Amino acid sequence: MADVRVEELSKSFSGQKALNAVSLSVEAGEMVALIGASGSGKSTLIRHIAGLVRGDARGGLVRIGERTMQHNGRLSADAKTIRRSVGVIFQQFNLVNRLAVITNVLVGVLGHVPQWRGTLGLFTRAEKQAALVALDRVGIAHTAHRRASTLSGGQQQRAAIARALVQKAKVILADEPIASLDPASAKKVMETLATINRDEGITVLVSLHQVEYARRYCPRTIALRDGAVAFDGPSTALTSDFLKELYGEASEELVLPDAPFQPHASREGILHGPKLATA
Repeated sequence: MADVRVEELSKSFSGQKALNAVSLSVEAGEMVALIGASGSGKSTLIRHIAGLVRGDARGGLVRIGERTMQHNGRLSADAKTIRRSVGVIFQQFNLVNRLAVITNVLVGVLGHVPQWRGTLGLFTRAEKQAALVALDRVGIAHTAHRRASTLSGGQQQRAAIARALVQKAKVILADEPIASLDPASAKKVMETLATINRDEGITVLVSLHQVEYARRYCPRTIALRDGAVAFDGPSTALTSDFLKELYGEASEELVLPDAPFQPHASREGILHGPKLATA
């Protein structure tokens, strides 16, 4: 059963198509990379799946599990409830710097407790213990009582992942979570996402600007080009030559200098668009 399903989703800004009839599905327990050159629509798609942005009025369906997040440009009446099962991780961490790390992580329980308790910051011993367990799960339990501002970028991003664990998210949508991190920190964040995907069975859709991380951590990749799905298949297909065929000169921004070249990788998957279909 698909945890994420998108059908014919489009979004226009000032007459320009940011998303153009996008259709895709991510099965329960998958870890899928979403790649594309700058302006391809990755962040826009993530925000639509999360129910943070509405698509164009005609067509466009987003479902999380068996529940509809949005359809025909309208959010479902229970979109807020559906969001409780969706953890969203952004590039900029979204932590409150002056608060302790554990308090930031406890934000994940707000959708599951009475509003008055969340407003007053009254968390139970069990909820605090769950936050500590989540921090330990991502390898930074020792930072629990430090101010969030004292953490490195990689540690802050792992705290954001811990917050999603406390939220009891069934799906994690990560929007370029390693774009502002150094290579060592980026590796730790991707390993953390891969571990919780494998051990907890949490479905992960992660947008990435560097293809090497897709090859290393995600068995499957969906590639966007000009707001449309251009490829959906095994990440082993993402050779330098194939990326150049897909994106032209823009492919250079997707490949790390030390990315290995795989000349014999299979391209088995779905190619979209007239240029690639006739290649």
